[in-house]
Amino acid sequence: MSDLRTKNGLVIGVANKRSLAWEIARAADKAGAKLTLSYANERFRDKAYKLAESLSQPAQLVACDVTSDDEIKTLYKEVEAEHGGLDFLVHSVAFASREAISEPFLQTTRHDFLQSLDISTYSLIALARGAAPLMDKRGGGSILTLTYIGSTRVFPHYNVMGVSKAALEATVRYLSSDLGPRNIRANAISAGPIKTLSASGISGFTGILQHYRERAPLRRTVDGSEIADAAVFLLGSGSRGVTGEIFMVDAGYHITGM
Repeated sequence: MSDLRTKNGLVIGVANKRSLAWEIARAADKAGAKLTLSYANERFRDKAYKLAESLSQPAQLVACDVTSDDEIKTLYKEVEAEHGGLDFLVHSVAFASREAISEPFLQTTRHDFLQSLDISTYSLIALARGAAPLMDKRGGGSILTLTYIGSTRVFPHYNVMGVSKAALEATVRYLSSDLGPRNIRANAISAGPIKTLSASGISGFTGILQHYRERAPLRRTVDGSEIADAAVFLLGSGSRGVTGEIFMVDAGYHITGM
């Protein structure tokens, strides 16, 4: 386990105990980080506060709608007031309407396409822009987001989310190039399928899990703790030479052909 003592971190997208944002927050807390947890709106407030109470160190909690530049500015003002500077940012936010992932991809509406790209992809740019000055104060930092292999391969009912994840992965590469001279790294974890709130909206998800169990070299899927452990590595000094990478944590599924 990497040592994150003396590190200040911001985790975006805490929804419930099954969310990967929470798994990563819990692992970062265990590694010694001081955290700010951000949740989307009042719907998630009580759950976020209840989860935060189980951490070993008190965490700052801030609501933030990532589609609002004003709310993002307010978020960073509160983070700066609490921590002074920032060492890492975890972006665990994605959205596509139920219609966009249930209807044929050809039927994707302009509104659904733009909404998915805004929340799932552009939000990383906006959040990285706000985080960078606070990371400068700490001599650098690490930005981490979450993606899925549906960015490069077609999966049933993933549709516009696959396009959003492809754009997200390109965003990671461009951010790593822009921010590298400031000693700020940007990476993504491509996680295998996990039963989260967002996954529950994908029709046939149980079949995808079974397919992984049959085809992945480890003959199983992955769980949230494995994603979180990989995240802590990418947030810590052990990965200080790693940036612009799509880090696969999928029981080896991505290497298989037949």
